[in-house]
Amino acid sequence: MKFVIIISAILCFLSCKDNKNNQQSIEKTTSTSTVEVKKDSLIFPEEKHFKSIKQITFGGDNAEAYWSFDDKQLVFQSNNKNWGLNCDQIFLMNYGDTFKDSKPKMISTGKGRTTCSYFLPDNKHIIYASTHLDNENCPEVPLRQNGKYVWPVYDSFDIFVADLDGNITAQLTNEPGYDAEATVSPKGDKIVFTSTRSGDLELYTMNIDGSDVKQVTDEVGYDGGAFFSPDGTKLIFRASRPKTDEEIKAYKDLLANGLVEPTNMELYICNVDGSDLKQITNLGNANWCPFFLPSGKKVLFSSNFESERGFPFNLYMIDIDGKNLERVTHSETFDAFPVFSNNGKYLAFSSNRNNGGGRDTNLFIAEWVD
Repeated sequence: MKFVIIISAILCFLSCKDNKNNQQSIEKTTSTSTVEVKKDSLIFPEEKHFKSIKQITFGGDNAEAYWSFDDKQLVFQSNNKNWGLNCDQIFLMNYGDTFKDSKPKMISTGKGRTTCSYFLPDNKHIIYASTHLDNENCPEVPLRQNGKYVWPVYDSFDIFVADLDGNITAQLTNEPGYDAEATVSPKGDKIVFTSTRSGDLELYTMNIDGSDVKQVTDEVGYDGGAFFSPDGTKLIFRASRPKTDEEIKAYKDLLANGLVEPTNMELYICNVDGSDLKQITNLGNANWCPFFLPSGKKVLFSSNFESERGFPFNLYMIDIDGKNLERVTHSETFDAFPVFSNNGKYLAFSSNRNNGGGRDTNLFIAEWVD
Protein backbone atom coordinates (compact mmCIF):
# COMPACT_ATOMS: atom_id res chain seq x y z
CA MET A 1 0.00 0.00 0.00
CA LYS A 2 1.02 3.59 -0.41
CA PHE A 3 -0.82 4.20 2.81
CA VAL A 4 0.55 4.53 6.32
CA ILE A 5 0.09 1.48 8.52
CA ILE A 6 1.59 2.47 11.83
CA ILE A 7 4.72 4.02 10.34
CA SER A 8 6.65 3.54 13.56
CA ALA A 9 6.48 -0.20 12.94
CA ILE A 10 8.07 0.27 9.52
CA LEU A 11 11.23 1.43 11.23
CA CYS A 12 11.89 -2.04 12.60
CA PHE A 13 10.61 -4.36 9.92
CA LEU A 14 13.12 -4.65 7.13
CA SER A 15 15.83 -7.23 6.62
CA CYS A 16 19.47 -6.27 6.28
CA LYS A 17 20.34 -5.13 2.80
CA ASP A 18 21.70 -7.52 0.21
CA ASN A 19 24.94 -5.90 -0.88
CA LYS A 20 25.07 -8.13 -3.94
CA ASN A 21 21.98 -6.36 -5.29
CA ASN A 22 23.28 -2.90 -4.49
CA GLN A 23 24.84 -2.17 -7.88
CA GLN A 24 24.04 1.51 -8.15
CA SER A 25 26.42 4.14 -6.85
CA ILE A 26 25.29 7.18 -4.93
CA GLU A 27 26.52 10.74 -5.18
CA LYS A 28 28.04 11.80 -1.86
CA THR A 29 27.24 15.23 -0.48
CA THR A 30 30.41 17.19 0.19
CA SER A 31 31.05 20.18 2.39
CA THR A 32 30.91 22.44 -0.64
CA SER A 33 27.27 21.56 -1.24
CA THR A 34 25.91 22.23 2.24
CA VAL A 35 23.44 25.00 2.90
CA GLU A 36 23.60 27.56 5.65
CA VAL A 37 20.74 27.05 8.11
CA LYS A 38 19.91 28.19 11.58
CA LYS A 39 20.73 25.86 14.44
CA ASP A 40 17.04 25.29 15.11
CA SER A 41 16.18 24.65 11.46
CA LEU A 42 14.24 21.57 10.42
CA ILE A 43 16.68 21.21 7.53
CA PHE A 44 19.73 19.04 8.08
CA PRO A 45 22.97 20.67 6.82
CA GLU A 46 23.43 18.21 3.92
CA GLU A 47 19.92 18.79 2.53
CA LYS A 48 20.91 21.15 -0.26
CA HIS A 49 17.61 20.78 -2.17
CA PHE A 50 15.58 22.35 0.66
CA LYS A 51 15.55 26.14 0.83
CA SER A 52 12.99 26.30 3.64
CA ILE A 53 10.76 23.81 5.44
CA LYS A 54 7.53 24.04 7.43
CA GLN A 55 6.01 21.45 9.75
CA ILE A 56 2.26 20.98 9.21
CA THR A 57 1.10 18.33 11.72
CA PHE A 58 2.21 17.60 15.26
CA GLY A 59 1.11 14.13 16.34
CA GLY A 60 0.01 10.71 15.14
CA ASP A 61 0.88 9.20 11.76
CA ASN A 62 0.28 11.66 8.93
CA ALA A 63 1.17 10.93 5.32
CA GLU A 64 0.29 10.93 1.64
CA ALA A 65 -0.35 14.63 1.28
CA TYR A 66 -1.47 15.34 -2.29
CA TRP A 67 -1.91 18.73 -3.90
CA SER A 68 -4.98 20.05 -5.68
CA PHE A 69 -4.43 20.79 -9.35
CA ASP A 70 -4.29 24.53 -8.53
CA ASP A 71 -1.88 23.93 -5.57
CA LYS A 72 -4.21 25.78 -3.18
CA GLN A 73 -5.18 22.76 -1.05
CA LEU A 74 -3.92 19.33 -0.02
CA VAL A 75 -5.58 16.13 1.13
CA PHE A 76 -3.85 13.73 3.48
CA GLN A 77 -4.54 10.86 5.83
CA SER A 78 -4.01 10.68 9.56
CA ASN A 79 -4.67 8.43 12.54
CA ASN A 80 -4.05 11.12 15.15
CA LYS A 81 -5.81 9.88 18.30
CA ASN A 82 -6.08 13.46 19.53
CA TRP A 83 -8.48 13.99 16.65
CA GLY A 84 -10.67 11.12 17.86
CA LEU A 85 -9.42 8.59 15.30
CA ASN A 86 -8.99 4.84 15.61
CA CYS A 87 -7.51 4.40 12.13
CA ASP A 88 -6.62 6.45 9.06
CA GLN A 89 -9.14 9.00 7.78
CA ILE A 90 -8.87 11.65 5.06
CA PHE A 91 -8.42 15.35 5.86
CA LEU A 92 -8.39 18.59 3.87
CA MET A 93 -6.07 21.54 4.37
CA ASN A 94 -5.43 24.84 2.66
CA TYR A 95 -1.87 25.50 1.59
CA GLY A 96 -0.25 27.42 4.46
CA ASP A 97 -2.28 25.78 7.23
CA THR A 98 -0.67 24.10 10.25
CA PHE A 99 -2.38 21.94 12.86
CA LYS A 100 -0.48 22.17 16.12
CA ASP A 101 -3.46 23.32 18.17
CA SER A 102 -6.32 22.64 15.77
CA LYS A 103 -7.91 19.83 13.78
CA PRO A 104 -8.27 19.91 9.99
CA LYS A 105 -11.54 19.23 8.22
CA MET A 106 -12.23 15.50 7.82
CA ILE A 107 -13.72 14.70 4.43
CA SER A 108 -13.93 10.91 4.62
CA THR A 109 -16.92 9.28 6.29
CA GLY A 110 -15.16 8.49 9.56
CA LYS A 111 -16.18 4.87 9.05
CA GLY A 112 -13.93 1.94 8.21
CA ARG A 113 -10.30 2.53 7.17
CA THR A 114 -9.36 4.88 4.36
CA THR A 115 -6.27 5.40 2.24
CA CYS A 116 -4.83 7.02 -0.86
CA SER A 117 -6.79 10.21 -1.42
CA TYR A 118 -6.11 12.32 -4.51
CA PHE A 119 -7.64 15.45 -6.06
CA LEU A 120 -9.64 15.35 -9.27
CA PRO A 121 -8.97 18.04 -11.90
CA ASP A 122 -11.94 20.21 -10.88
CA ASN A 123 -10.30 20.86 -7.47
CA LYS A 124 -13.74 20.24 -5.95
CA HIS A 125 -13.65 16.46 -5.61
CA ILE A 126 -11.25 13.80 -4.41
CA ILE A 127 -10.92 10.05 -4.82
CA TYR A 128 -9.96 7.73 -1.98
CA ALA A 129 -10.24 4.08 -0.97
CA SER A 130 -12.32 2.95 2.00
CA THR A 131 -13.49 -0.24 3.71
CA HIS A 132 -16.66 1.34 5.14
CA LEU A 133 -19.13 -0.55 2.94
CA ASP A 134 -17.97 -3.84 4.45
CA ASN A 135 -17.75 -2.69 8.06
CA GLU A 136 -18.04 0.69 9.77
CA ASN A 137 -15.38 -0.32 12.30
CA CYS A 138 -11.64 -0.11 11.69
CA PRO A 139 -10.31 -3.46 10.43
CA GLU A 140 -7.52 -5.14 12.31
CA VAL A 141 -3.95 -4.38 11.22
CA PRO A 142 -1.76 -7.49 11.26
CA LEU A 143 1.88 -6.41 11.21
CA ARG A 144 3.67 -9.75 11.55
CA GLN A 145 3.20 -13.22 10.09
CA ASN A 146 5.60 -15.98 11.13
CA GLY A 147 7.97 -13.36 12.48
CA LYS A 148 8.02 -11.31 9.26
CA TYR A 149 6.67 -7.81 8.72
CA VAL A 150 3.52 -7.74 6.55
CA TRP A 151 0.97 -5.30 5.16
CA PRO A 152 -2.75 -6.20 5.01
CA VAL A 153 -4.47 -6.11 1.61
CA TYR A 154 -8.11 -5.57 2.53
CA ASP A 155 -10.58 -7.09 0.05
CA SER A 156 -13.08 -4.54 1.35
CA PHE A 157 -11.23 -1.53 -0.12
CA ASP A 158 -13.08 0.20 -2.96
CA ILE A 159 -12.46 3.56 -4.60
CA PHE A 160 -14.91 6.42 -4.11
CA VAL A 161 -15.38 10.02 -5.24
CA ALA A 162 -16.27 12.64 -2.63
CA ASP A 163 -16.77 16.38 -2.60
CA LEU A 164 -14.85 18.63 -0.23
CA ASP A 165 -17.68 18.48 2.30
CA GLY A 166 -17.22 14.73 2.62
CA ASN A 167 -20.26 13.67 0.60
CA ILE A 168 -19.61 10.53 -1.47
CA THR A 169 -20.78 11.29 -5.00
CA ALA A 170 -19.71 8.11 -6.82
CA GLN A 171 -18.24 4.64 -6.37
CA LEU A 172 -15.66 3.87 -9.05
CA THR A 173 -14.93 0.20 -8.28
CA ASN A 174 -17.13 -2.68 -7.19
CA GLU A 175 -15.17 -5.75 -8.27
CA PRO A 176 -14.44 -8.44 -5.66
CA GLY A 177 -11.07 -7.92 -3.99
CA TYR A 178 -8.70 -5.09 -3.20
CA ASP A 179 -9.03 -1.81 -5.13
CA ALA A 180 -6.94 1.09 -3.80
CA GLU A 181 -3.80 3.20 -4.33
CA ALA A 182 -5.47 5.42 -6.92
CA THR A 183 -3.77 8.51 -8.34
CA VAL A 184 -4.77 10.87 -11.15
CA SER A 185 -2.92 11.84 -14.31
CA PRO A 186 -1.76 15.48 -14.51
CA LYS A 187 -3.65 15.54 -17.83
CA GLY A 188 -6.83 14.92 -15.82
CA ASP A 189 -8.05 12.08 -18.00
CA LYS A 190 -6.96 8.84 -16.27
CA ILE A 191 -6.69 7.15 -12.89
CA VAL A 192 -4.16 4.43 -12.09
CA PHE A 193 -4.82 2.01 -9.23
CA THR A 194 -3.84 -1.37 -7.80
CA SER A 195 -6.27 -4.27 -7.77
CA THR A 196 -6.42 -8.00 -7.02
CA ARG A 197 -9.25 -8.61 -9.51
CA SER A 198 -6.93 -10.83 -11.61
CA GLY A 199 -5.84 -12.83 -8.56
CA ASP A 200 -2.59 -10.88 -8.19
CA LEU A 201 -1.72 -7.31 -7.22
CA GLU A 202 -1.55 -5.58 -10.59
CA LEU A 203 -1.82 -2.03 -11.92
CA TYR A 204 -4.89 -0.87 -13.84
CA THR A 205 -6.01 2.38 -15.43
CA MET A 206 -9.52 3.75 -15.84
CA ASN A 207 -11.18 6.96 -16.95
CA ILE A 208 -12.05 9.60 -14.37
CA ASP A 209 -15.61 8.26 -14.22
CA GLY A 210 -14.46 4.66 -13.67
CA SER A 211 -15.07 3.47 -17.23
CA ASP A 212 -12.68 1.76 -19.66
CA VAL A 213 -10.69 -0.26 -17.10
CA LYS A 214 -7.46 -1.63 -18.58
CA GLN A 215 -4.84 -3.90 -17.00
CA VAL A 216 -1.31 -2.45 -17.12
CA THR A 217 0.99 -5.03 -15.46
CA ASP A 218 0.89 -8.82 -15.54
CA GLU A 219 3.80 -10.32 -13.61
CA VAL A 220 3.79 -12.26 -10.35
CA GLY A 221 4.40 -9.87 -7.46
CA TYR A 222 3.02 -6.76 -5.86
CA ASP A 223 2.72 -3.77 -8.22
CA GLY A 224 1.58 -0.62 -6.44
CA GLY A 225 2.00 3.00 -5.50
CA ALA A 226 1.91 4.19 -9.11
CA PHE A 227 2.10 7.81 -10.26
CA PHE A 228 1.87 9.38 -13.70
CA SER A 229 4.67 11.36 -15.28
CA PRO A 230 4.02 15.11 -15.64
CA ASP A 231 3.03 14.65 -19.30
CA GLY A 232 0.76 11.70 -18.44
CA THR A 233 2.53 9.22 -20.74
CA LYS A 234 4.42 7.07 -18.20
CA LEU A 235 3.94 5.39 -14.84
CA ILE A 236 6.44 4.99 -12.02
CA PHE A 237 5.70 2.36 -9.38
CA ARG A 238 7.16 -0.04 -6.82
CA ALA A 239 7.10 -3.77 -7.28
CA SER A 240 8.14 -6.99 -5.61
CA ARG A 241 9.27 -9.68 -8.03
CA PRO A 242 9.59 -13.11 -6.37
CA LYS A 243 11.79 -15.27 -8.59
CA THR A 244 12.31 -18.72 -7.11
CA ASP A 245 9.57 -21.29 -6.64
CA GLU A 246 9.93 -20.86 -2.89
CA GLU A 247 9.62 -17.07 -3.10
CA ILE A 248 6.61 -17.28 -5.41
CA LYS A 249 4.86 -19.78 -3.15
CA ALA A 250 5.50 -17.62 -0.08
CA TYR A 251 4.14 -14.56 -1.89
CA LYS A 252 1.00 -16.34 -3.10
CA ASP A 253 0.35 -17.94 0.30
CA LEU A 254 0.48 -14.55 1.99
CA LEU A 255 -1.71 -12.93 -0.65
CA ALA A 256 -4.30 -15.69 -0.23
CA ASN A 257 -4.54 -14.54 3.38
CA GLY A 258 -4.81 -10.86 2.40
CA LEU A 259 -1.18 -10.02 3.20
CA VAL A 260 2.00 -8.93 1.46
CA GLU A 261 5.57 -8.69 2.69
CA PRO A 262 6.96 -5.31 1.56
CA THR A 263 10.59 -5.84 2.51
CA ASN A 264 12.07 -6.14 -0.98
CA MET A 265 10.74 -3.72 -3.58
CA GLU A 266 12.36 -2.00 -6.54
CA LEU A 267 11.16 0.80 -8.83
CA TYR A 268 9.83 0.21 -12.33
CA ILE A 269 8.75 2.55 -15.11
CA CYS A 270 6.52 1.88 -18.12
CA ASN A 271 4.23 3.55 -20.61
CA VAL A 272 0.64 4.02 -19.44
CA ASP A 273 -0.44 0.96 -21.42
CA GLY A 274 2.26 -1.18 -19.74
CA SER A 275 4.64 -1.28 -22.68
CA ASP A 276 8.38 -0.58 -22.45
CA LEU A 277 8.54 -1.80 -18.84
CA LYS A 278 11.94 -1.16 -17.23
CA GLN A 279 13.40 -1.67 -13.77
CA ILE A 280 15.24 1.49 -12.72
CA THR A 281 16.60 0.52 -9.28
CA ASN A 282 18.51 -2.54 -8.18
CA LEU A 283 19.36 -1.49 -4.65
CA GLY A 284 17.95 -4.16 -2.35
CA ASN A 285 15.70 -3.65 0.66
CA ALA A 286 12.61 -1.44 0.21
CA ASN A 287 12.47 1.23 -2.49
CA TRP A 288 9.02 2.77 -2.66
CA CYS A 289 6.70 5.82 -2.90
CA PRO A 290 8.33 7.19 -6.07
CA PHE A 291 7.20 10.50 -7.56
CA PHE A 292 8.32 12.26 -10.73
CA LEU A 293 10.16 15.55 -10.53
CA PRO A 294 8.47 18.33 -12.53
CA SER A 295 10.94 17.82 -15.39
CA GLY A 296 9.77 14.24 -15.86
CA LYS A 297 13.41 13.19 -16.17
CA LYS A 298 14.03 12.23 -12.54
CA VAL A 299 12.20 10.43 -9.75
CA LEU A 300 12.23 11.07 -6.00
CA PHE A 301 11.64 8.03 -3.75
CA SER A 302 12.16 6.63 -0.25
CA SER A 303 14.57 3.82 0.51
CA ASN A 304 16.42 2.07 3.30
CA PHE A 305 18.94 0.41 0.97
CA GLU A 306 21.87 1.93 2.89
CA SER A 307 20.50 0.65 6.20
CA GLU A 308 21.79 -2.41 7.97
CA ARG A 309 18.95 -2.70 10.51
CA GLY A 310 15.95 -1.74 8.39
CA PHE A 311 16.14 1.99 9.07
CA PRO A 312 16.63 4.88 8.52
CA PHE A 313 14.56 5.62 5.42
CA ASN A 314 15.68 8.61 3.38
CA LEU A 315 14.67 10.31 0.16
CA TYR A 316 16.77 9.69 -2.95
CA MET A 317 16.68 11.01 -6.49
CA ILE A 318 17.43 9.05 -9.64
CA ASP A 319 17.19 9.55 -13.42
CA ILE A 320 14.39 7.62 -15.11
CA ASP A 321 17.04 5.49 -16.83
CA GLY A 322 18.39 4.40 -13.42
CA LYS A 323 21.49 6.61 -13.47
CA ASN A 324 22.78 9.39 -11.21
CA LEU A 325 21.46 8.22 -7.85
CA GLU A 326 21.60 11.03 -5.28
CA ARG A 327 20.67 11.11 -1.60
CA VAL A 328 18.35 14.03 -0.80
CA THR A 329 17.50 13.79 2.92
CA HIS A 330 19.72 12.86 5.83
CA SER A 331 17.38 11.62 8.52
CA GLU A 332 18.28 9.11 11.20
CA THR A 333 14.75 7.68 11.22
CA PHE A 334 12.14 8.08 8.46
CA ASP A 335 11.50 10.31 5.43
CA ALA A 336 8.98 9.16 2.81
CA PHE A 337 5.92 9.98 0.65
CA PRO A 338 7.47 12.84 -1.39
CA VAL A 339 4.99 14.72 -3.60
CA PHE A 340 5.76 17.82 -5.67
CA SER A 341 3.30 20.66 -6.09
CA ASN A 342 2.08 21.07 -9.64
CA ASN A 343 4.07 24.30 -10.04
CA GLY A 344 7.22 22.40 -8.98
CA LYS A 345 8.14 24.84 -6.22
CA TYR A 346 7.26 22.80 -3.15
CA LEU A 347 7.65 19.27 -1.87
CA ALA A 348 5.27 17.71 0.65
CA PHE A 349 6.63 14.70 2.52
CA SER A 350 6.33 12.78 5.79
CA SER A 351 9.07 12.55 8.38
CA ASN A 352 9.90 11.55 11.93
CA ARG A 353 12.13 14.61 12.29
CA ASN A 354 11.35 17.00 15.13
CA ASN A 355 9.09 14.54 16.97
CA GLY A 356 10.98 14.67 20.25
CA GLY A 357 12.37 11.18 19.80
CA GLY A 358 8.90 9.63 19.71
CA ARG A 359 7.12 7.73 16.98
CA ASP A 360 4.94 10.42 15.46
CA THR A 361 5.20 10.87 11.71
CA ASN A 362 4.30 14.37 10.56
CA LEU A 363 3.78 16.28 7.35
CA PHE A 364 6.32 18.84 6.15
CA ILE A 365 6.40 21.17 3.15
CA ALA A 366 9.80 22.16 1.80
CA GLU A 367 10.69 24.84 -0.72
CA TRP A 368 12.57 22.91 -3.41
CA VAL A 369 15.90 23.89 -4.96
CA ASP A 370 17.18 22.03 -8.04
